[in-house]
Amino acid sequence: MATISSPAVSSPTRRQLLVGVSAAAAVGLTASRASASVFGTPAYVPSAGASALDPVRVHGWAADTWRSLVAMTDPKTGLPADNIPASLAAADRSAYTSPTNIGGYLWSTVVARDLGIINPGECTRRLIQTLKTLLRMQHHTPSGMYYNWYDESNGAVITTWPGSGDRVYPFLSSVDNGWLGAALRVVMGADAGAAPMAGRIFQRMRWDMFYDTNVPLKPGLIHGGFYDAPPPPNFSGFTGNHIGVGPDVWYTNHHYDTTVSETRITSYLGIITGQIPGAQYYAMWRTFPASCDWSWQEMQPVGEYRTYFGNNVYEGAYTYRGMHIVPGWGGSMFEELMPDMFVPESSWAPRSWGINHPLHVRAQREHGLIDAGYGYWGFSPSSNPAGGYREYGVDALGLAPGDHVNDPGYGYFSDQEMTNYDVGFGTCRAATNPNPHYGDGVVTPHASFLAMMHEPQQAYANLVGIQEGLKAYGTGGFFDAASVHSHQVARRYLSLDQAMVMGSIGNVLADNVIRRAFSTREVERALRPVIGVEEFGAGIA
Repeated sequence: MATISSPAVSSPTRRQLLVGVSAAAAVGLTASRASASVFGTPAYVPSAGASALDPVRVHGWAADTWRSLVAMTDPKTGLPADNIPASLAAADRSAYTSPTNIGGYLWSTVVARDLGIINPGECTRRLIQTLKTLLRMQHHTPSGMYYNWYDESNGAVITTWPGSGDRVYPFLSSVDNGWLGAALRVVMGADAGAAPMAGRIFQRMRWDMFYDTNVPLKPGLIHGGFYDAPPPPNFSGFTGNHIGVGPDVWYTNHHYDTTVSETRITSYLGIITGQIPGAQYYAMWRTFPASCDWSWQEMQPVGEYRTYFGNNVYEGAYTYRGMHIVPGWGGSMFEELMPDMFVPESSWAPRSWGINHPLHVRAQREHGLIDAGYGYWGFSPSSNPAGGYREYGVDALGLAPGDHVNDPGYGYFSDQEMTNYDVGFGTCRAATNPNPHYGDGVVTPHASFLAMMHEPQQAYANLVGIQEGLKAYGTGGFFDAASVHSHQVARRYLSLDQAMVMGSIGNVLADNVIRRAFSTREVERALRPVIGVEEFGAGIA
């Protein structure tokens, strides 16, 4: 996300914020039911080569994915490790976890129950075990928020990084806590036995602790997070306390200021609880303005200004392959669709998300199959098949400029070569690479599973190809990523990415189980009037 208070400070990457430094009921489901949810999610955009979704096969994928999540989870604490290799051996767990990982395990447990992979008793036992550990874990007491890194074997806060021994300064991330909060809401709505304990933890969480009104974009933005003890050397931030309870903390200067982002879940939770005003949703950019002052962004947007809740919002969109699409920061699938796992955005906001979600999925598919010619599609931050971790996406769908040579804040790319798509910015900046030739594309299965909520048949066909053509599958389900030409495979499982797989399958095969549990009538009353009035600049160009 772009920085507002201090443009010189680059924002943390997804991996810095989320993952570290270094059933019988399913068998009879038809594809038509999968493509039209109870919330009225738009039907998928047709394309050639789509094959009928086989719910039996998808159910098998879910069962294998659940196996990897169980392997990652410590049987004493109920906390999942961040990742595990193909071995699925307990000794090979990563030795650290995060609030997001813990949340992902909670909602995946609910999906496993509804798919018949585990029985209701086991579901409740697993949920309660994890929640009991959460209740005793160290956290920031005034706000109820959790630190970014814990040891999954005992629930202790990590102050020394496993393996390297590097010092860790415990940080409290707004987006990490957002996914834990979303998971707690799912448990509250889905499991009567575990709901009271989940509610107890959720009710003590203060989302306004992250809400900063002293920023140019009014009424305010969400901080990346804060330290509640002296921060690392050369930290750029300020001290304060937005809720006025407890001592001051050290807030980051960087804020989340774009709406096509996984971070909107934190805004949603604040709005749902009444701790953050609904107008905050309209403080965030759709695109940056179209003037030459903003010509550093990926391309010149098209759009017009509209007013919501007293906010004058530029409803900009980018143009790609005959579509106007509201971009994310990096153009990745999880930025666009991860919050949609919980909130039926397409039906609650039919003139914004109801248009943008299907178009983003279509654009990712056409990028992979037509524009780049990879033969596969689905781009999102994931393990790098060549080693490590990288943020992948469709450059044209991201606000961040794709110049990795001249700009240290460059965007996300769909291939290993970081091929830059640059159509210029009107008369302000000349195009340098409007018709690029792409290299070794990297696809991640969790992106296709998220897309399955909108293009079930196309996503299914793509996943079959990844499984059979790229051989990116093991006993724990799909491996995290694969390169389409070199056929390198990242042979490990990340708990967050596996949880996105489970959540998406739960919505497709189990009657929107995650959306139903999260988006109660209470949530709908608070959130739908806010997001439902907006009209994006998205559509067919």
